[in-house]
Amino acid sequence: MAFIKRLGFFLVGLSIGIVFLTFFFKKKTEETGTSFCYFPNCRVLKDLRSKPISYSEDINELLASNKLDTLDINSFFTDGDIDFGNSDTKAVPCRTYVIEGTIKEKEAILKVKNCPSKVVVEQIILY
Repeated sequence: MAFIKRLGFFLVGLSIGIVFLTFFFKKKTEETGTSFCYFPNCRVLKDLRSKPISYSEDINELLASNKLDTLDINSFFTDGDIDFGNSDTKAVPCRTYVIEGTIKEKEAILKVKNCPSKVVVEQIILY
């Protein structure tokens, strides 16, 4: 069998397999809500979202004065970018992460402690 013919069969089989896997995984992610988080930023944010959130005294004062909303803080855990250079990822037992994001169209930085059982929001810096 000529090389061109074998290459043609291979490409046809490969394309059928890719189409099958695309439909299979698309259906699976829609039904179960699973997502593929392989990058460090995505993995850390997913871990932060999976734990209960508590707030420091400074954050509780901002929440009580209606200058800030919990939805604003939760948006950091879905749309934020983690600054690994300024984060302390080796601390034991609670790692500290610096998350950059926006609050009401203003840039902000959120400092978070990721403990084994909970997430503590420590500080918000608005620009």
